[in-house]
Amino acid sequence: MAAVRSDGREPDELRPVTIETGSIIHAEGSALIRMGNTVVLCAATVQDGVPNWLRDQGKGWITAEYALLPRSTQVRTPRERSGARGRTYEIQRLIGRSLRASVDLEELGERTIIIDADVLQADGGTRTAAITGGYVALALALRRLVEKREISARVFKPAVAAVSVGVVDGIPMLDLTYDEDVRAEVDMNVVMNAVGEFVEIQGTAEAGTFSRRTLDSLLDLAWKGIQELLRIQQEAIRGG
Repeated sequence: MAAVRSDGREPDELRPVTIETGSIIHAEGSALIRMGNTVVLCAATVQDGVPNWLRDQGKGWITAEYALLPRSTQVRTPRERSGARGRTYEIQRLIGRSLRASVDLEELGERTIIIDADVLQADGGTRTAAITGGYVALALALRRLVEKREISARVFKPAVAAVSVGVVDGIPMLDLTYDEDVRAEVDMNVVMNAVGEFVEIQGTAEAGTFSRRTLDSLLDLAWKGIQELLRIQQEAIRGG
């Protein structure tokens, strides 16, 4: 494929990705993920107990909070002082659902793990970066519990990662920047696990419709990108 993107990438190429662990010394697990110019700080907090509706069922819970720092965006984003609003709430739920798919909640026991995902810099793909980095923070927190023999290693299910894909100027592309995202004719976020199963697909045609063939090409791109992200995750976890 010929390079057609403003940053010189091929359509099927991820932005440069790094994941640094141990970014927050007080958190049970933490990771700073960079995907191009998108930067998200993820921290895992382990707490005893579960929400009231889950009590006495012998299961744990994983939830997430997501926030954009005011100048993570091109124009200042006001802080949501009265609580999460529409878009933020939807992203938090997506992160929570995705990360719960990677954990055996019965093996976790009646504990809650909160993943805080704070966007330090936004250039597209913040929710998918939060899932990918959030998994690393979660895995490190779980490993700590396993090492302390508070839970079994059976708590781990296949790892999860996420990436954006879309059709821009008629071309299917992997890992969209903000500039590409706002011009996309089709925009999609894909969450998959390490055995190739889908956790969630969020996709829409921003203008008109798209074909089954286009959908298949986008899912193939997502699979390719997620394989690379899973590899980077595991390297970060081993080093953490």
